[in-house]
Amino acid sequence: MKLEAHLRARRDAGHKLLVPYVTGGLGAGWVDVVRAVADAGADAIEIGIPFSDPVMDGVTIQEASQRALDIGATPAGIVAEARDLDVDTPLVVMTYYNPVHHAGHERFASSLADSGIDGAIVPDLPFDELDGWADAADRAGIETVLLAAPTTPDARLQEICDRSRGFVYGVALMGVTGERERLASQALEMGKRCKAATDRPVLLGVGISNAEQAVGAADSADGVIVGSALVSRLLHGGSADDAHDFIASLRSALDR
Repeated sequence: MKLEAHLRARRDAGHKLLVPYVTGGLGAGWVDVVRAVADAGADAIEIGIPFSDPVMDGVTIQEASQRALDIGATPAGIVAEARDLDVDTPLVVMTYYNPVHHAGHERFASSLADSGIDGAIVPDLPFDELDGWADAADRAGIETVLLAAPTTPDARLQEICDRSRGFVYGVALMGVTGERERLASQALEMGKRCKAATDRPVLLGVGISNAEQAVGAADSADGVIVGSALVSRLLHGGSADDAHDFIASLRSALDR
C-alpha cells in the first residue's frame, strides 16, 4: 500500500482524511490501539517512535514517550512490532533525526519498508539537509512527509510542497503539540496556503482536539491529524475500545 496514492483516492472519492497519532511502545497493547483506530475509519495512522528530547511535542506526547522509553521501547522494537499489524491502512512513523542517524539512513529506511510502513515524518530534519535521508527513503519506497509552519515564506512553502511525499503536513499553529480549547486562527490560513501550492493531499495537525475542531480545520484542507487528544485518553487509562470510539466520533463528524 502506498500512502499518497491511498490518500489521493480517498480524497478524490469525496472523503475528508483522518490520521490519528499513536505512541509506539506505550504498553503492550499499543498495537491493539493501532488496529482499533484503523477499524474506526482512519485513512492512515501515524506511529510515534519515542525519543528523549521531542522538541516538537508538548507535555502529553512527552509523557507518553517517556513512559514508553521507561518500559523499554526502542525504535527497532517498535518497527519490528509494526510488521505484525494486520491493517489495511497506510502506516507512517513519526520520529526525530537522532534515531534515524543512529541507525543509518539506508538501514532505517529498509527496516521501515520491511515492516510494511509507507512513510516517515522527521520534523527536526531541516529542509536543506534532507538529501541523505530523503534519498535513502525514496530508494526504499518510504514517503517522507514534510511540515510547513504558519511562518514559512511562500517560496519555501512551494519547495516543501514539491518535495514532500505522501502528504503535506500543515502545522496549524505556532507552538508544540497538545490539546487546545479552540481551533487556532492560523489553521484555516495554513490550509488555504498549502492547498494553493500543491495538489498533494494537505493535512492540518497540532492542536486539533475534538470533532468540532477537526471539521473546522478540514474545511480549508483535505483532512486532519489528531494526536494529543487521543494519547491523553490512553495515558489516563483508556483502552483500545476507547480509542476506537474517539476516532469513530471524529470520522462520523468529518463524514457528515
